[in-house]
Amino acid sequence: MTGFADETYIDVSSGKGGDGCVSFRREKYVPKGGPDGGDGGKGGDVIFVVRNNLKTLVHLRNKRVYKGENGRPGMGRRKHGRDGDDVYIEVPPGTLIKDAESNEIIKDLTELNETWVALKGGNGGNGNWHYKSSVKRTPRYAQPGEPSQEARYHVELNVIADAGLVGFPNAGKSSLLKNITNADPKIGAYAFTTKIPNLGVLDLGYTNAIIADIPGIIEGASQGAGLGIKFLKHIARTSVLIFMIDLSDDEFLKSFKMLEQELREFSEELANKKRIIVGTKLDLENTKDNLKTLKNEYPSETVIGISVFTREGVDEFKKKVSELIS
Repeated sequence: MTGFADETYIDVSSGKGGDGCVSFRREKYVPKGGPDGGDGGKGGDVIFVVRNNLKTLVHLRNKRVYKGENGRPGMGRRKHGRDGDDVYIEVPPGTLIKDAESNEIIKDLTELNETWVALKGGNGGNGNWHYKSSVKRTPRYAQPGEPSQEARYHVELNVIADAGLVGFPNAGKSSLLKNITNADPKIGAYAFTTKIPNLGVLDLGYTNAIIADIPGIIEGASQGAGLGIKFLKHIARTSVLIFMIDLSDDEFLKSFKMLEQELREFSEELANKKRIIVGTKLDLENTKDNLKTLKNEYPSETVIGISVFTREGVDEFKKKVSELIS
């Protein structure tokens, strides 16, 4: 996925209501016809729509201003002005709409095809025929249309997934995601191959699970080091965390504690989610012994060893994920 963007600012405004019309009936043989000014049309709304085919907010960065169309003014013969067209803003599931100044969450858009009217267009004004009375037969007043509404939003994307892969760079997260799901993330034998969150669908037979792979965490991520908080937020909505430990790394035994500490400093709630520890690269030399050491170090944790190349442990891993998300 190129051009990934998970936050931006946009300026939006609804349409102004059309003005009511001042008009009088003028026809042959009706020299003193009464008022017949029509009503103005309603201004267009600003509407957010959730689309499953969207995975990023990059389109909102390319276009930052959205305006509903103004309602058209009323016309003679009681003709109603045309309503202004609504403006639709499409966003991916997991989009937060926040006030740009206070950063307060206004709306959390999570459901597929969900729509939310952010700003209502102004109502059209009444034409002068509404104001005719026995006392005032020729009203020369029509109601102006209601003004538009304006707002500036901070739009932020938090990826929605059942389980999130957590690990240091080059721990094998992308390889696992590609092996067990339909995702096709970039993979390389060097750190920081993944620079954007990737989502994959894991087929569990009776159901599917959405797995999220986020860019590798580094020490100090919770304080903003590296990509830090920018991507830690993407696992905030997951129900299960999958801690990926590179068993070929000399520091494999310390990795879990370091990862857990980063998550806990970022969010206590996040650190307390259901979890499993997955030791990766089980096909490499000495990693089977390292897996035993890892299990002995964390006897209260669920620890599984896998190799995406030999597929050792993959079925056990899928079964455990199924149990945790059900």
